[in-house]
Amino acid sequence: MVNHGSQSGSNTEDTVKAFSDGTQKDLLKLIGNIPVKYEGRSYNLPILLWLMDSFPFTPPICLLRPSTNMVIREGKHVDARGRIYLPSLHNWDHPKSSVVGLLAEMISQFEEEPPLGTKSTGDNRDPNELLAFVSNLKINEGGVQHHDHLINKVTVIGGGDLGMASVMSILAKGKVDRLVFIDVAESSTKGGSMDLEIFNLPKVEVSKDMSASADSSVIVVTANAWSNEQSYVSVVQTNVDMYRGIIPGLVRLSPNAVLLIASQPVDIMTHVAWRQSGLPPSRVIGAGCNLDSERLCHVLDISLNTHKQAWVIGELSDNKVPVLSNILMGASHQHPEIAPRSKATKPLLDRAFEMLKGRGQRSWSVGLSIADISHSILVDQRKTHSVSTLAQGWGGIGAEVFLSLPCVLGVSGSIRLAGVSLGQEEDARLRESVTSLCALLSQLRI
Repeated sequence: MVNHGSQSGSNTEDTVKAFSDGTQKDLLKLIGNIPVKYEGRSYNLPILLWLMDSFPFTPPICLLRPSTNMVIREGKHVDARGRIYLPSLHNWDHPKSSVVGLLAEMISQFEEEPPLGTKSTGDNRDPNELLAFVSNLKINEGGVQHHDHLINKVTVIGGGDLGMASVMSILAKGKVDRLVFIDVAESSTKGGSMDLEIFNLPKVEVSKDMSASADSSVIVVTANAWSNEQSYVSVVQTNVDMYRGIIPGLVRLSPNAVLLIASQPVDIMTHVAWRQSGLPPSRVIGAGCNLDSERLCHVLDISLNTHKQAWVIGELSDNKVPVLSNILMGASHQHPEIAPRSKATKPLLDRAFEMLKGRGQRSWSVGLSIADISHSILVDQRKTHSVSTLAQGWGGIGAEVFLSLPCVLGVSGSIRLAGVSLGQEEDARLRESVTSLCALLSQLRI
């Protein structure tokens, strides 16, 4: 039974918080209670909201504020430390999104699955532990982070060429303390683990036991399953079935990890991993169009002398779409946004896209892209990548599908950039992808 709180209400105060670069800013802290009905009784649940200086363009950071006689019930929308995850937070899209709407969704979700319970007298856990965690949270420009990980540990699942390329590339980035490489018995992408064992690379552990992945910060899944099936749906279903046997176990062993999916088809398999993991969508991403985006930026910068950040968004298919940022590359002090479409940007992007034709996605190049994404997460870089993420709510997309969209990546996962109006041709491509992905998902047993 959920514990009774005080009368509902809220108050605000300005609080100075230190950012990761040493600067200080005034953030708005909202403290109050939300009214929740459960099993015929009414309760007031204490919550805390941080409004960043970038609000309302970025969502609030939401936390439970349990009293000493309360215990947090970890679930789909709340982690063990009281951080609140909701679809409206991940899909935040100013000006459509609002705190009022967020609180309404919070009440609705918590009436189905209460996040707090009464602390039993036999519980030996220090009643001040959760409050101490909340009071000592460090705020940075991407949100709240905690530092439970003593080491930067990455696990790569899948022993084929892409798995090997990912291992080498992640090691080359130099920000990993330990890397576990696991072959999956039912995977078709096998064969590299023996060579790693033979040459005994520093920091690398080769294993066939999933328990070796415990306490990972990032888990990269590159495995694809064996299949003699003829139809495309049957082949994908084989991958889905393999994921069912590994994803839940990986999450139990590393509940704070970010899942980075590279199995094919990446948008579908990222969706599958999210559904099977029970993690918030901010912590399940796919490699998606990150490689295409980095190539596009390089062409715009070097060959066309544009110096603007750009991304490739949408499905990893012929329907993908290039978009341009409103800021120059390297302008890390500014919040990146997608620039509105103009008559000048389309020919430029079309020309850059034409220059990239014929550049396929080889294992080593995708491995470098995976290392780039992993690096941003491990060092809390706050770099914007185009990764496969839950697209529902972005740019009017109503379906529950995963597409590559620009997301800011850090230790807590991804924060999606706000939507933007696309041109008629580009919008049609995204809608076509949504339709085809929904059709495939409807035929799968997830």
